[in-house]
Amino acid sequence: MKEKLEALKNEALAKLQEVTDPQILNDLRVKYLGKKGELTEVLRGMGSLSAEERPVIGQVANLVRSAIEEIIGAKQEVFQQQETLNRLQAEKVDVTLPGRQLQQGGIHPLTRVVQEIEDIFIGMGYRVAEGPEVETDYYNFEALNLPKNHPARDMQDSFYLTEDLLMRTQTSPVQIRTMQAMNGEAPVKIICPGKVFRRDDDDATHSFQFHQIEGLVIGRNIRMSDLKGTLLQFVKEMFGANTGIRLRPSFFPFTEPSVEVDVSCFKCGGDGCRLCKQSGWLEILGAGMVHPNVLEMGGYDPAEFSGFAFGMGVERIAMLKYGIDDIRHFYSNDMSFVKQFKGV
Repeated sequence: MKEKLEALKNEALAKLQEVTDPQILNDLRVKYLGKKGELTEVLRGMGSLSAEERPVIGQVANLVRSAIEEIIGAKQEVFQQQETLNRLQAEKVDVTLPGRQLQQGGIHPLTRVVQEIEDIFIGMGYRVAEGPEVETDYYNFEALNLPKNHPARDMQDSFYLTEDLLMRTQTSPVQIRTMQAMNGEAPVKIICPGKVFRRDDDDATHSFQFHQIEGLVIGRNIRMSDLKGTLLQFVKEMFGANTGIRLRPSFFPFTEPSVEVDVSCFKCGGDGCRLCKQSGWLEILGAGMVHPNVLEMGGYDPAEFSGFAFGMGVERIAMLKYGIDDIRHFYSNDMSFVKQFKGV
């Protein structure tokens, strides 16, 4: 048996020395050292050996196995090194090639305006509140003093998903949700930015999807003068220190009294130009004192608390601020349009 083992070793070493392919190396490893390999077959005959011969043959078998494993390991290392070298050669980078210029992005003008408005109101002590875009009829209309069949609902042609669910037509539902979450505690000072949806035909000044930012303040002894002072501070920071405002009576179901707010034209200084249509004023938002019914549905006693609310269209502000004449530019994915605002 000793002669068989020596012959097996010599045969295996000779064949392994000539191997130049990793797959053939693995096949030879299985042939000689596998569970059904030739070394195993030889060792199965050890049962017929005497007790004195077994340790000797066992030692020889271990030396044969070690010799075969050693050359297999050495060959595997050579193949791995060659594979690594080949990969490095194939993946090397030609540093003499010219570099590729990366396109630098910019902030979209609508995002920029939202961030600017948020910064202004956060500086006045407001916090940002958010809510769902798919809203219930209760929060979108009824809790805002617009019960079923109220004629003012026609002002907001809506996308209904079911009889009770719709895409919100305003961010005012966030105000009601916040009021209810406060459980009648005051003060409340929030702004509510977000997307809203109405069934408008797309044209230069209308879109079925646009952005609003609404604000809400509730506390004791809140007056119309507080609303006017807040909005005056906002427009001065947004459009310039010389900007003025005027309030015109209006109607909104959720505020009473209600006003439309105009700013003096920041392009002509109020003298009259093409932007303000020679009037010297630009309409930017609606506002008013929170209606007592809305206060009650939000969990506040109108006899103890009062408040004001306002709402503005982000696209409207951006169009005035940057002199954009078509709302569709914001959604056109035109890189030449967006690139204009990189350094703004």
